[in-house]
Amino acid sequence: MQDLTVIDHPSPNFDMRPGRIDMLVLHYTGMKSGAAALERLCDATAKVSAHYLIEEDGRIFRLVLEENRAWHAGVSHWQGSDGVNDSSVGIEIVHPGHEWGYRPFTERQVSSVLQLVEEICARHNISPLRVVGHSDVAPERKEDPGELFPWALLAQKGLAVMPLKGDDLAEAPVPDYPDCLTMLREIGYKVDGVQHAAPVLAFQRRFLTEALGQGLDRQTRQAIGAVHKVFTKA
Repeated sequence: MQDLTVIDHPSPNFDMRPGRIDMLVLHYTGMKSGAAALERLCDATAKVSAHYLIEEDGRIFRLVLEENRAWHAGVSHWQGSDGVNDSSVGIEIVHPGHEWGYRPFTERQVSSVLQLVEEICARHNISPLRVVGHSDVAPERKEDPGELFPWALLAQKGLAVMPLKGDDLAEAPVPDYPDCLTMLREIGYKVDGVQHAAPVLAFQRRFLTEALGQGLDRQTRQAIGAVHKVFTKA
Protein backbone atom coordinates (compact mmCIF):
# COMPACT_ATOMS: atom_id res chain seq x y z
CA MET A 1 0.00 0.00 0.00
CA GLN A 2 1.45 3.35 -1.03
CA ASP A 3 1.50 6.22 1.44
CA LEU A 4 -1.40 8.56 1.00
CA THR A 5 -0.81 12.11 -0.15
CA VAL A 6 -2.47 14.36 2.41
CA ILE A 7 -2.89 18.10 1.94
CA ASP A 8 -2.61 20.10 5.16
CA HIS A 9 -5.39 22.68 5.50
CA PRO A 10 -5.53 23.51 9.22
CA SER A 11 -8.80 24.32 10.96
CA PRO A 12 -8.87 26.37 14.16
CA ASN A 13 -11.78 24.30 15.43
CA PHE A 14 -10.28 21.78 17.84
CA ASP A 15 -9.21 21.36 21.44
CA MET A 16 -7.29 18.93 23.63
CA ARG A 17 -8.34 15.30 23.42
CA PRO A 18 -9.10 13.93 26.90
CA GLY A 19 -8.22 10.29 26.21
CA ARG A 20 -7.08 7.76 23.68
CA ILE A 21 -8.43 7.16 20.17
CA ASP A 22 -10.49 3.99 19.74
CA MET A 23 -13.19 4.98 17.27
CA LEU A 24 -13.70 6.33 13.74
CA VAL A 25 -16.79 8.21 12.51
CA LEU A 26 -17.63 8.67 8.82
CA HIS A 27 -19.72 11.62 7.62
CA TYR A 28 -20.82 13.24 4.41
CA THR A 29 -20.53 17.00 4.15
CA GLY A 30 -24.12 17.57 2.98
CA MET A 31 -23.18 20.75 1.12
CA LYS A 32 -23.27 21.80 -2.52
CA SER A 33 -19.49 21.72 -3.02
CA GLY A 34 -16.30 20.56 -1.43
CA ALA A 35 -14.97 24.12 -1.42
CA ALA A 36 -17.96 25.29 0.62
CA ALA A 37 -17.54 22.42 3.06
CA LEU A 38 -13.83 23.06 3.47
CA GLU A 39 -14.47 26.73 4.12
CA ARG A 40 -17.08 25.98 6.77
CA LEU A 41 -14.96 23.36 8.52
CA CYS A 42 -12.14 25.91 8.79
CA ASP A 43 -14.32 28.87 9.81
CA ALA A 44 -13.69 29.73 13.45
CA THR A 45 -17.22 31.11 13.83
CA ALA A 46 -18.79 27.81 12.65
CA LYS A 47 -17.24 25.80 15.52
CA VAL A 48 -17.29 22.57 13.50
CA SER A 49 -14.45 20.55 12.02
CA ALA A 50 -13.18 17.08 11.25
CA HIS A 51 -9.77 15.49 11.15
CA TYR A 52 -9.97 14.85 7.40
CA LEU A 53 -12.02 15.83 4.38
CA ILE A 54 -12.03 13.69 1.23
CA GLU A 55 -12.93 15.39 -2.04
CA GLU A 56 -14.86 13.73 -4.88
CA ASP A 57 -11.62 13.44 -6.88
CA GLY A 58 -10.00 11.54 -4.01
CA ARG A 59 -7.86 14.35 -2.58
CA ILE A 60 -7.48 14.18 1.18
CA PHE A 61 -7.24 17.30 3.33
CA ARG A 62 -6.00 17.11 6.92
CA LEU A 63 -7.80 19.75 8.99
CA VAL A 64 -7.03 18.66 12.55
CA LEU A 65 -4.20 16.47 13.83
CA GLU A 66 -5.45 13.12 15.10
CA GLU A 67 -3.94 13.77 18.52
CA ASN A 68 -6.41 16.64 18.97
CA ARG A 69 -10.19 16.53 19.36
CA ALA A 70 -12.07 17.72 16.27
CA TRP A 71 -15.67 18.89 16.56
CA HIS A 72 -17.44 16.59 14.11
CA ALA A 73 -20.01 14.41 15.88
CA GLY A 74 -21.76 16.85 18.21
CA VAL A 75 -24.23 15.35 20.68
CA SER A 76 -23.53 11.66 20.20
CA HIS A 77 -23.47 8.23 21.82
CA TRP A 78 -22.01 4.80 21.12
CA GLN A 79 -21.66 1.68 23.23
CA GLY A 80 -22.55 3.39 26.48
CA SER A 81 -20.48 6.54 26.05
CA ASP A 82 -21.64 10.04 25.21
CA GLY A 83 -19.58 12.63 23.34
CA VAL A 84 -17.76 10.43 20.84
CA ASN A 85 -15.55 13.34 19.72
CA ASP A 86 -13.44 12.55 22.78
CA SER A 87 -12.23 9.22 21.42
CA SER A 88 -12.82 9.33 17.66
CA VAL A 89 -11.26 10.40 14.40
CA GLY A 90 -13.77 12.10 12.11
CA ILE A 91 -13.71 11.90 8.31
CA GLU A 92 -15.93 14.16 6.20
CA ILE A 93 -16.64 12.89 2.68
CA VAL A 94 -17.60 15.56 0.16
CA HIS A 95 -21.13 14.77 -0.97
CA PRO A 96 -24.35 16.77 -1.47
CA GLY A 97 -26.20 14.49 0.93
CA HIS A 98 -29.91 13.82 1.06
CA GLU A 99 -30.75 17.52 0.97
CA TRP A 100 -28.95 18.37 -2.29
CA GLY A 101 -29.27 15.15 -4.29
CA TYR A 102 -28.22 11.86 -2.76
CA ARG A 103 -26.09 9.77 -5.10
CA PRO A 104 -23.33 7.14 -5.05
CA PHE A 105 -19.89 8.14 -3.86
CA THR A 106 -17.17 8.40 -6.53
CA GLU A 107 -14.67 5.59 -7.13
CA ARG A 108 -11.68 7.82 -6.41
CA GLN A 109 -13.29 9.02 -3.23
CA VAL A 110 -14.08 5.51 -2.04
CA SER A 111 -10.53 4.40 -2.81
CA SER A 112 -9.16 7.21 -0.65
CA VAL A 113 -11.66 6.45 2.12
CA LEU A 114 -10.61 2.80 2.19
CA GLN A 115 -6.93 3.56 2.38
CA LEU A 116 -7.27 6.35 4.93
CA VAL A 117 -9.54 4.28 7.18
CA GLU A 118 -7.12 1.36 6.95
CA GLU A 119 -4.20 3.55 7.98
CA ILE A 120 -6.06 5.18 10.87
CA CYS A 121 -7.37 1.87 12.20
CA ALA A 122 -3.90 0.33 12.05
CA ARG A 123 -2.34 3.36 13.72
CA HIS A 124 -4.76 3.30 16.67
CA ASN A 125 -5.80 -0.37 16.71
CA ILE A 126 -9.46 0.57 16.15
CA SER A 127 -11.90 -2.35 16.19
CA PRO A 128 -14.27 -2.82 13.23
CA LEU A 129 -17.08 -2.58 15.81
CA ARG A 130 -16.12 1.05 16.36
CA VAL A 131 -15.99 2.20 12.74
CA VAL A 132 -19.41 3.81 12.38
CA GLY A 133 -21.46 6.41 10.57
CA HIS A 134 -22.59 9.75 11.94
CA SER A 135 -26.17 8.46 11.84
CA ASP A 136 -25.19 5.58 14.14
CA VAL A 137 -23.95 7.87 16.90
CA ALA A 138 -26.56 10.63 16.40
CA PRO A 139 -29.63 8.90 14.91
CA GLU A 140 -32.11 11.55 16.04
CA ARG A 141 -30.25 14.25 14.09
CA LYS A 142 -28.22 12.71 11.29
CA GLU A 143 -28.51 10.33 8.34
CA ASP A 144 -24.97 10.42 6.94
CA PRO A 145 -23.10 8.89 5.27
CA GLY A 146 -26.34 7.21 4.25
CA GLU A 147 -27.61 4.06 2.61
CA LEU A 148 -25.38 4.32 -0.49
CA PHE A 149 -22.14 4.35 1.44
CA PRO A 150 -20.18 1.17 0.53
CA TRP A 151 -19.80 -0.37 3.98
CA ALA A 152 -19.31 -3.79 2.40
CA LEU A 153 -16.00 -2.66 0.87
CA LEU A 154 -14.70 -1.64 4.30
CA ALA A 155 -15.95 -4.92 5.76
CA GLN A 156 -14.16 -6.93 3.08
CA LYS A 157 -10.91 -5.36 4.27
CA GLY A 158 -11.72 -6.13 7.92
CA LEU A 159 -12.37 -2.47 8.73
CA ALA A 160 -16.09 -2.57 9.57
CA VAL A 161 -18.93 -5.00 10.27
CA MET A 162 -20.47 -6.40 7.09
CA PRO A 163 -23.96 -5.17 6.15
CA LEU A 164 -26.63 -7.77 5.38
CA LYS A 165 -29.13 -8.60 2.66
CA GLY A 166 -32.50 -10.25 3.08
CA ASP A 167 -31.21 -13.45 1.48
CA ASP A 168 -28.61 -13.72 4.27
CA LEU A 169 -31.41 -13.94 6.83
CA ALA A 170 -33.64 -16.70 5.45
CA GLU A 171 -32.89 -19.09 8.32
CA ALA A 172 -32.14 -16.51 11.00
CA PRO A 173 -34.21 -16.46 14.20
CA VAL A 174 -36.69 -13.62 14.71
CA PRO A 175 -36.15 -11.90 18.09
CA ASP A 176 -39.19 -10.40 19.75
CA TYR A 177 -39.77 -6.66 19.98
CA PRO A 178 -38.36 -5.94 23.48
CA ASP A 179 -35.30 -8.10 22.84
CA CYS A 180 -34.56 -6.15 19.67
CA LEU A 181 -34.44 -2.89 21.61
CA THR A 182 -32.08 -4.44 24.15
CA MET A 183 -29.89 -5.78 21.34
CA LEU A 184 -29.75 -2.37 19.65
CA ARG A 185 -28.47 -0.89 22.91
CA GLU A 186 -25.90 -3.64 23.25
CA ILE A 187 -24.71 -3.10 19.67
CA GLY A 188 -24.14 0.56 20.55
CA TYR A 189 -27.21 2.61 19.69
CA LYS A 190 -28.87 4.95 22.16
CA VAL A 191 -32.43 3.69 22.70
CA ASP A 192 -34.38 5.62 25.31
CA GLY A 193 -37.49 3.86 26.57
CA VAL A 194 -39.98 3.44 23.75
CA GLN A 195 -38.25 6.07 21.57
CA HIS A 196 -36.72 3.71 19.06
CA ALA A 197 -37.75 4.83 15.56
CA ALA A 198 -34.55 6.81 14.90
CA PRO A 199 -32.06 4.14 16.03
CA VAL A 200 -33.98 1.47 14.10
CA LEU A 201 -33.78 3.62 10.96
CA ALA A 202 -30.08 4.23 11.56
CA PHE A 203 -29.53 0.48 11.97
CA GLN A 204 -31.31 -0.20 8.68
CA ARG A 205 -29.32 2.51 6.92
CA ARG A 206 -26.11 0.88 8.10
CA PHE A 207 -26.87 -2.85 8.10
CA LEU A 208 -30.00 -3.64 6.03
CA THR A 209 -30.73 -0.94 3.46
CA GLU A 210 -33.48 -2.92 1.71
CA ALA A 211 -35.61 -2.62 4.85
CA LEU A 212 -35.05 1.13 5.21
CA GLY A 213 -38.11 2.78 6.72
CA GLN A 214 -39.94 -0.49 7.43
CA GLY A 215 -39.73 -0.25 11.21
CA LEU A 216 -39.13 -3.40 13.24
CA ASP A 217 -40.33 -5.75 10.52
CA ARG A 218 -39.35 -9.41 10.40
CA GLN A 219 -36.15 -8.92 8.38
CA THR A 220 -35.00 -6.02 10.53
CA ARG A 221 -35.49 -8.04 13.69
CA GLN A 222 -33.58 -10.93 12.13
CA ALA A 223 -30.79 -8.54 11.13
CA ILE A 224 -30.60 -7.02 14.61
CA GLY A 225 -30.16 -10.50 16.04
CA ALA A 226 -27.47 -11.38 13.50
CA VAL A 227 -25.52 -8.15 13.98
CA HIS A 228 -25.85 -8.42 17.77
CA LYS A 229 -24.24 -11.83 17.60
CA VAL A 230 -21.25 -10.36 15.74
CA PHE A 231 -20.83 -7.58 18.29
CA THR A 232 -21.17 -9.77 21.37
CA LYS A 233 -18.84 -12.48 20.07
CA ALA A 234 -16.02 -10.06 19.31
